[in-house]
Amino acid sequence: PDLSGYEKFGLGNVKYNISRIHVTAVELPSASISLIPGTGIKLVIRNASLTINMNWNIRTWMFKDSGRSTAYISKVFVTALFSTSLDNMNHTSISFTSCQTTSGDIDIKLNGKS
Repeated sequence: PDLSGYEKFGLGNVKYNISRIHVTAVELPSASISLIPGTGIKLVIRNASLTINMNWNIRTWMFKDSGRSTAYISKVFVTALFSTSLDNMNHTSISFTSCQTTSGDIDIKLNGKS
């Protein structure tokens, strides 16, 4: 979905809109899934990266600008836990339990009119 809103900076508000957000690349160089006896499943992703392209525009009382942007996010680490259980008909159920995510570097390139 698009992102939009207002932020207060110094002498006034900045209105922004980020639209047409597309993930164009995902790299998962190290991913593992392990079973946790009696509990469920653990998913670990290490050193992942992704590239996102988007349109942006900003407007203040002084100026407005718009353009395209590319964000490259690297050194992403994710640990997710899922619990598993069997219902009374022996069907397996998987529930999301928790997730921890960190990212190391974010490089954003803005291309605009100004």
